[in-house]
Amino acid sequence: MSSFFSSLKRASTSPGHDAAHEKRASAVSDEKSSAADVVDLLPADPDTNPGGLTFEEDTAGGMGRHLGVFSCTLLIIGRIIGTGIFSTPASILGSVGSVGASLMLWVLGFVLSFCGLFVWLEYGTMFPRSGGEKVYLEAVYKRPKYLVTVIFAANAILLGFTASGCLVFAQNILVSAGHSADRWVVRGIALGVIFFVTLLHGLTPRLGVYLMNILSVIKIVILVFIVITGWVVLSGKTRIKDPHANFHDAFAGSSHSSNDYATATFKVLNAYAGWSNVNYVLNEVKNPVRTLKIAGPLGLGITSVLYLLANVAYFSAATKQEIVKSGVTVASLFFKNVFGTTAQKALTVFVALRNVITVTFAASRVNQELAKEGVPLPFGNRFWASNWPTGKSPLPGLIIHLIPSVIVIIAPPPTVAYPFILDIEGYPQQIINFFIIIGLFYLRWKKPHIPRPFRVWWPLAVFFLAAAAFLLVTPFLRPANGVGDTPPLPYYLYCLVGIAIMFAGVGYWAAWRILLPRVFGYELVPRKERLADGTVVTLFSRGKVE
Repeated sequence: MSSFFSSLKRASTSPGHDAAHEKRASAVSDEKSSAADVVDLLPADPDTNPGGLTFEEDTAGGMGRHLGVFSCTLLIIGRIIGTGIFSTPASILGSVGSVGASLMLWVLGFVLSFCGLFVWLEYGTMFPRSGGEKVYLEAVYKRPKYLVTVIFAANAILLGFTASGCLVFAQNILVSAGHSADRWVVRGIALGVIFFVTLLHGLTPRLGVYLMNILSVIKIVILVFIVITGWVVLSGKTRIKDPHANFHDAFAGSSHSSNDYATATFKVLNAYAGWSNVNYVLNEVKNPVRTLKIAGPLGLGITSVLYLLANVAYFSAATKQEIVKSGVTVASLFFKNVFGTTAQKALTVFVALRNVITVTFAASRVNQELAKEGVPLPFGNRFWASNWPTGKSPLPGLIIHLIPSVIVIIAPPPTVAYPFILDIEGYPQQIINFFIIIGLFYLRWKKPHIPRPFRVWWPLAVFFLAAAAFLLVTPFLRPANGVGDTPPLPYYLYCLVGIAIMFAGVGYWAAWRILLPRVFGYELVPRKERLADGTVVTLFSRGKVE
């Protein structure tokens, strides 16, 4: 452990590398082109410039570097604290069968999230540009060209929705208003939320950032309130008759199925998801290397402690049966049991203020990076890569995020949609995590000369790799109840859908790069173009094969 803490100490001071990136980025960000013109720049260094754009090209355009340590910390906290801690404890408890096993999984999620965070810190400080996993996969898996980019694009676009958050928002609002959760009423409210957030970030980007920070602070206050209330409940000074009942024989009824634990772990990790949120928007971060190393551990550390204590509070205020039956309104059940129905309705409104805004903010930047890289999209990449109409925020990238969110909100029944969405989001992410960690060891072996302002302690990376491998295999094992947590859907369906989406990316790449050029006799010729807002995009033209 001494090497691990020494690595943290070394990582805290690396001004030379960071300053160089800042100097280069600021020089480019000051150049604003009044009309589109073709960029003729030197070829990128393949070791330090993953993908087709150089660092200067990739960081051009937009609002520039406007996010500091405070905003980035809240960006992480606001992304993590959401439906996960307010809704999934009931589903997790239902899967593993006992309070003790459920709490152990939340601790495991805390450990795995910190291991993942440190891996992403090494990548993010090596390649301080927006895009997150897209950038890191491109840095390692360069052949066949654009294959990993398109596979990642299929996953990010088709599964990068915020439908689950919108659905929970709608259900919490209805609970607080005393109305039944009719499926079309839920869908209508959820659609209103996603359209509002899209327009907020697309048309008033600075207001969107301010609102993200305000909501993050509110959610911290709510979670702290739940934790403190839990302590009061455990002291025996509330209406709860036996607050320690769930802790007397905490592991009674625990499941013995690996599938149950794997499926529940996906939900726990989804609740912790967000510790890499800053990695997606590094082009907009001041002093990105230093900020990332501070905001990441701070944001995840705060939320992890609050998560564990909030679960204890939930289990002190309700029986196992009540929690399992509460579904996605476990926080509402907590308020009702402790304070009564009136307080439940008032406080559930605030619980409904979740992380849709922060998820959408980051996802739109990833979509923009994919368009800038040249991944073929309908109507041309100039539009999707641009910061239209304000010149500061990617409304087209937000629209890409909006479309699958709307489909998922409308198509399946909300009661089945929420747990299935959590599962299907988690499985492909573990595939990506697996290959990213393999790539980390490959880069250390083949490219040790790349500057690394932060180096993760390798046993943590190995542990994260082993966990990813476990989570890829065990969901195919039969669960204890034989049906999983999304009946009537087969328990293994979410894994197959996640894999199918990635294979769809392979098919899309093969058609774009191999099949169509061969059939119609052309070759793809790349060029770079600077748009009116300063954004640089890779475009492909069809050259005739002689």
